[in-house]
Amino acid sequence: MRRGRTLILVLLIVVIALGVGFVILQQFVFNQPEVAEGPVYVEVFYAAQNISQGGRITEDVLATLQIPQENVVSVMYTRDELPFLVDKIAKLPLDQGVVITEAMVTDSSSGVSVSGPQWAALIPTGMTAMSIPTDRLSVSGYAVTDGAHVNVNACLLFVDVDPAYQTVLPNQTAVLTGTGIGRLEGSEGQGFVSEGLPILSLGVVSSGSPQGRLELDPSVQQPYFIIPSEAQRPRMVCQTLLQDVTVLKLGNFPLVAVDTTAAADPAAAPADPNAEQAAPVAPDLVTLIVSPQDSVTLSYLVYTNARIILTLRNPADEGRLATEASTLQFLLSQYNIPVPAKLPYAMQPALTTLTSPVLPNDAPPAEEPQQ
Repeated sequence: MRRGRTLILVLLIVVIALGVGFVILQQFVFNQPEVAEGPVYVEVFYAAQNISQGGRITEDVLATLQIPQENVVSVMYTRDELPFLVDKIAKLPLDQGVVITEAMVTDSSSGVSVSGPQWAALIPTGMTAMSIPTDRLSVSGYAVTDGAHVNVNACLLFVDVDPAYQTVLPNQTAVLTGTGIGRLEGSEGQGFVSEGLPILSLGVVSSGSPQGRLELDPSVQQPYFIIPSEAQRPRMVCQTLLQDVTVLKLGNFPLVAVDTTAAADPAAAPADPNAEQAAPVAPDLVTLIVSPQDSVTLSYLVYTNARIILTLRNPADEGRLATEASTLQFLLSQYNIPVPAKLPYAMQPALTTLTSPVLPNDAPPAEEPQQ
């Protein structure tokens, strides 16, 4: 009897120990707080520089950025997929910073149809490129180069013309003599028919003198016919026509592709480093990116012999300022330039033109070779 009670007591103690152990395990082992994990980032490729349409994708033009894994889509190229991206061809122009996806590239074997030259992709939509003649003065001493931002100034010459003849005034005068009704006479051998037909007979004698005007001299009360002493002097005006224009290229575009056969041929003779290099040719035209309407305006100016000058500006400056056209009257009033008075004395020798002085450091003119 006593043994049975002892056995029950032992079983009770075991059950209580198991219960206490289960509670301890539940509280301190199975119910430990989960450690919060941060977001997982994945590296994807983007264009580290502008890639033209049809350009080959290489590691030099790629860079990576980290984005959360939940934002990565299957069309992006991750770090592990670099071999699948290298040597692809861009289907369209890729701007710097654009994440590259599968729809933007294709295999080099399939090729990309690129219409026109590669520099045509640099022209924004709705704009056009046009070349105009230039020289060293017109491009600010060649400070204007590819990609520069410029203003376009134009200087024009105006003259008075006859509205009907559209010729420069003054007109040439002529004298009409023998006006009246006469008869046409002649012989058949001279191409005339001797029928004595009445015609209007005019005899024109050209004097070749320009048309003048009649003025009355108040001192002697005699009229004088005054004719000009020289041809009409054109009147000049200069104005800023276009602002913040981008230069596509200074000089000529290449006509043919660069020949790489000489570099690939190991038997080709290497270039002599001591050989004299040809002097660079000064550019005589510049290509601007303008709107279609501005291209029509520039075409008109080019074929009317207007003087076009480009002024260099800061590319970060996108402001536009209203300017006033410069004429002789504007210069006199704007800068307070007085018209010199007629004095009873003058400087000697007479000054008829402005000539730059010769400085001591100026290079002497080159002597012509003797024959």
